Amino acid sequence: MHNFFGHEYDPFPFLPYSLYHFFMIFVLIIGSVLIFYFRDFLRKHDKTARIIMFVSLFLFEALYHIWLYKDGYWDISFTLPLQLCSLSLILCLLLLFTQSKLIFQIVFFIGISGAFMAILTPELFLGFPHFRYFQFFITHILIIWTCLYFLFIHQLAPTRRGVLYSFLFLNLSAICAYIANKITNGNYMFLASKPTNGSLLDYFGPFPFYIFALEVSALIMFFLLFLICDKVLMKLIQK
Repeated sequence: MHNFFGHEYDPFPFLPYSLYHFFMIFVLIIGSVLIFYFRDFLRKHDKTARIIMFVSLFLFEALYHIWLYKDGYWDISFTLPLQLCSLSLILCLLLLFTQSKLIFQIVFFIGISGAFMAILTPELFLGFPHFRYFQFFITHILIIWTCLYFLFIHQLAPTRRGVLYSFLFLNLSAICAYIANKITNGNYMFLASKPTNGSLLDYFGPFPFYIFALEVSALIMFFLLFLICDKVLMKLIQK
């Protein structure tokens, strides 16, 4: 149990694209398919399903901060909710509680794109069976599942205006992250430097050019998500 909650990397190193990494990608895909397949059942038990997702997201995020704090590792330079997925997690909690259409439009694009990239190229140093391994993947998967839940069960449709709202929110968040980086010497939203683990940012050039490439990539991903939903998923849902 001590090792499960420990802070030593050597006993449980995370290996990208290992069996345990692909397993979580598999869980993401299978869970997404099941949400779609059982959408009628989930619609009948909507309140219960939303409570379960809300509690799960909140609990795993709270445990993460407790885990850091209890051993003196909590630090303002990286624990503020200014990473894209941290912001998405908060928006997901608000969405599950309020069922706001505006929040859905924002979190659908930034949540799915950000969490999906985090799952594919995780900034993670502790692997299976460490607590951080489960916490990282479960929270990111739940962000995507929450977005898909409101797409499949509540039939909220992403819109072109939602793309613009999301892009505006992304840039406003980046301004806040930039200011926080200057104050805390942090690297929120990877605006100060690239992730130490390999990521797509490695192909976007040196600092600061990769930031502009990231902006363009985000906008492209948002539009691709919109097109996939508009041309494919919404038609499947309505059948």
